[in-house]
Amino acid sequence: MSPPCHTSALLLVFMALAVAGAEQSEERSCDVIGDESSESQMERALLKKLEPLSHMRFNVTVEKGKTENYVYHFRVCREVNSTSHDFGGLVQTDRQNGKTTVIGRINETQVFNGSDWIMLIYKGGDSYGRHCSGEKRRAVIMISCKRGVTASSFSIISEEREKEQECFYLFEMDSSVACPAENSHLSVGSILLITFVSLIAVYIIGGFLYQRLVVGAKGMEQIPHFAFWQDLGNLVADGCDFVCRSKPRNAPAAYRGVGDDQLGEESEERDDHLLPM
Repeated sequence: MSPPCHTSALLLVFMALAVAGAEQSEERSCDVIGDESSESQMERALLKKLEPLSHMRFNVTVEKGKTENYVYHFRVCREVNSTSHDFGGLVQTDRQNGKTTVIGRINETQVFNGSDWIMLIYKGGDSYGRHCSGEKRRAVIMISCKRGVTASSFSIISEEREKEQECFYLFEMDSSVACPAENSHLSVGSILLITFVSLIAVYIIGGFLYQRLVVGAKGMEQIPHFAFWQDLGNLVADGCDFVCRSKPRNAPAAYRGVGDDQLGEESEERDDHLLPM
């Protein structure tokens, strides 16, 4: 082979290896069951909400006597083993013989949610042997709301395999991604009070700056509408005096004491007998 042909062949091999490596490095994500056009906006939004968990791996070990000793490997919308290209999102490994069983695949995904939970379902797992009429396995993962925690407490709850069909493995975990958006805790009264105080502050500060910088006022005159507030105080005092006083100001006293005018009148009457007849 001539040197130019040899060089071209090497370039083609390197390009093929690069393409293959790029394909392997690009991990597959969840594909909702059905055509892409039939996916609802809610399903897309939920898958988007679960993306912060996609880079994490979860494992749980289950040991029942000497016959069952398994490890379950789970990833959110990613393959547990991307090199095997089996779309396995939840895989069971038998610790005794190393056999792996795909419980559910990410290319057959369903997703639902409630007020504080998200349910992720992987269908299309490996077929049962003697159970459930030989149907394909299915994994149901219940993700419950727990604020402040990205993900924790991954565990298996049960395996329902004593039915003729619709068997499943049930798992659960906690995560803040399942929590609803936090609403404001301020009441209507608090919002109105904050608005009122803010308006008062703007009025006082803005009026003070206007009186000082534009009008050129000094001292107490810098207070906006100082004369109005001064008169308002007097009017409030008069109103309180009018409402709270129990009787009018000029009402006569309930009794009459001995005054100078009474003493004067009595002295004149008493001196009448001293006048010459």
